[in-house]
Amino acid sequence: MAHRYLLRGTVAAAVAALALAGCSSSDDSEDSSSSETTTATADCGDNVDQATPGPVSTNPLKIGTLLPATGSLAFLGPPEFAGVTLAVNDINAAGGVLDKPVEEVNGDSGDTTTDTASATVDRELAAGTQVIIGAASSSVSLKVIDKIASAGAVMFSPANTSDEFTCYKDKGMYFRTAPADKLQAQALAQVIAEGGVQRVSILAMNDPYGTGLADNTVADLEAAGIPSDQIQKIIYDPNAQSFNAEVDQVKNFNPDGIAVIGFEESAKIITRMNEVQIGPKDKLVFGVDGNMGNALGESVGPGILEGMKGTTPLTALGPDFEARLKQVDPALIDFNYAQESYDATVISALAAEIAKSTNGMAIASEINGVTKDGTKCTTYEQCLALVKAGTDIDYDGVTGELAFVTAGEPSVGSYGVLEFDANNKTITPVADYKVVSDN
Repeated sequence: MAHRYLLRGTVAAAVAALALAGCSSSDDSEDSSSSETTTATADCGDNVDQATPGPVSTNPLKIGTLLPATGSLAFLGPPEFAGVTLAVNDINAAGGVLDKPVEEVNGDSGDTTTDTASATVDRELAAGTQVIIGAASSSVSLKVIDKIASAGAVMFSPANTSDEFTCYKDKGMYFRTAPADKLQAQALAQVIAEGGVQRVSILAMNDPYGTGLADNTVADLEAAGIPSDQIQKIIYDPNAQSFNAEVDQVKNFNPDGIAVIGFEESAKIITRMNEVQIGPKDKLVFGVDGNMGNALGESVGPGILEGMKGTTPLTALGPDFEARLKQVDPALIDFNYAQESYDATVISALAAEIAKSTNGMAIASEINGVTKDGTKCTTYEQCLALVKAGTDIDYDGVTGELAFVTAGEPSVGSYGVLEFDANNKTITPVADYKVVSDN
């Protein structure tokens, strides 16, 4: 069974905590955990776009998906699709939105090597979709965000983590339930430091997700006291046929620990690392949400991943919610971002109820308020009753507290740390690392 690690925190004592952790060794026992406190900010000044309500519409709410059925993040697709479908089922079971059933329009996002996302967006906008859940990839979202915003539809990603979105000029139409990479970088740097690593190589894919997370991780490792000349950062082309040259650079650097920030191509990278004896059985190897899943374990040789650890934005899934997801899709093997997809869908429906309109701009104008400053409620049915009674709500869903900031993203993020066992399998941890942003 994979080990579970619990990290706790609220994002000011990070530098001191990391510096101390860098001098200690990790505890690989089943019940190991750590508890640290940290803070992060993203200052956009007065330049954060806010949506203004559009004309009132009482048409049925159509929620589209722009999620990876194909491409380099296809392993994230099944749990995300399942999360949206389960949410739509729960919304409709409670009476729908404005007393009408919500319609789900599914679509593939593909990846950046295709025009799949653009074609899906065109089709869903033509169908009158007011809310689009997706994309998973930050790079894919950046390809279509302007088109969606200009059409007056909500774009709500369950998995985008690039810092680029925080201050993006999105007309106030873009939101996400996943916390920004600035927060995950702190968690990743902490896990690396807790391993006693003093010389680090970072292999990161060349896209906003990979480069942003790598840059933030380097900064946090340096803040922890690791000298810059002891940190190697290599940016690679995720579509390359071979990663031998990059892996050879890492071997020559001879690090204590190696972080791989990528998607499905991580399988090729780690396989090559294993061949030259710098893989997880030889070195401390760390992953991130883009590759820490059972799909990676199925893409490499037996036992290659044993001991590899990695961070992912994750809250306690709970057996009941997992079982309900499996009723939607019995074939699920990973659950990454299922909760975030579920909550993005529920928040959008509640915003439409509060706005008394299914117009996309009207929905967008109410989304932030759904997540904070009101009476706590945790299900669509419970929240809907409060909204109809005229009560201001604060939805804390399956991802827990969200408390969106003005930029339309969580001020609170929870992270879990996964570890692969001898069978290349992970288990979903009970995540208890809370990161709170000041912005």
